[in-house]
Amino acid sequence: MGNFFKSLFLSKPNRDLQDETGDSNNKENDFDVLKYDGVRAQRMGKLVYAEKCFRAAIELKEDFQTLSYLASVEVSQGKLDEALAVLDRMVELQPENIAVRLNRVNLLFMLGKIDEIVSDCQQIIGQDETNAVAYYQMARAKKEKSDLLGAIADLTRSVSLKEDFVEAYQLRAEVLLLMGQLSEALDDVEKVNALAPEEESAPLLKGRIFETMQELAAAEKEYRKVLELNPFNREAALSLGNLLIASEKADDAIALYDEVIDLMPEFAKAYAERGRAKNLKGDKEGAFSDLKKSIELNPESDEAKLMNGEHSNFDNLYKGGIY
Repeated sequence: MGNFFKSLFLSKPNRDLQDETGDSNNKENDFDVLKYDGVRAQRMGKLVYAEKCFRAAIELKEDFQTLSYLASVEVSQGKLDEALAVLDRMVELQPENIAVRLNRVNLLFMLGKIDEIVSDCQQIIGQDETNAVAYYQMARAKKEKSDLLGAIADLTRSVSLKEDFVEAYQLRAEVLLLMGQLSEALDDVEKVNALAPEEESAPLLKGRIFETMQELAAAEKEYRKVLELNPFNREAALSLGNLLIASEKADDAIALYDEVIDLMPEFAKAYAERGRAKNLKGDKEGAFSDLKKSIELNPESDEAKLMNGEHSNFDNLYKGGIY
């Protein structure tokens, strides 16, 4: 294919020698070769080459499917603005294609273009007022904009349209927690548990709700449940560790972080938090060692910023700074 690709773009055949039918057939054949060679390259993980093939194919013929392949390859390469331009063109070609608009919404989230998301979702709903995903995505955007009541309204509409919409119940529980409506948030988390008992995010959120309610034993149980489901869940480990430290269970926190660090020796924050627990126990040397290791692993961490890169500041941090 390499030789073909080179000849296709660098050679300049005398088109005067070909009739219109022959030229059309050659162009179609070239398009097919480029498109499907791009598909093969994408499957093999050769994304740069796949992108080159798809773009060359589109120059020959603006094919909707090939545009979708191109957008996918560009997202995989982190070329989000380029992918958005492709999706914009796809929307122009097929403005009634809801799937394309939803893909565009996902990409807009990645780009942080929240206002555009709401607009796109409203257009989708204008075409299909029963589209539960559009209401859910619009609620996500409204949550980002701190429009919590609007998010609740959209999520309620979403789950009324799709009663087993796990993500919508989860998000509504998160919003309700932000609003301080804890019993209602628990109700939604229980729905998530019933629909997806293997889902880690539900007990994690449930733990936060219990912690907010000052039901610390119940919160600890939920955080440990997450770690039983997935011992590598960093968020659960930190939440449980913070809870143990706040409950003056420094030994338990140290034991927890010992296990976490054994599993994830590159987890910088775990060292910092174990150091915090050791400091509460009066183990200044151990705390120093853990904090130093944390900063070595992540020089851009909050701990590193407080240190300003100077080891002489450790004692000051223990006296009311970082710990």
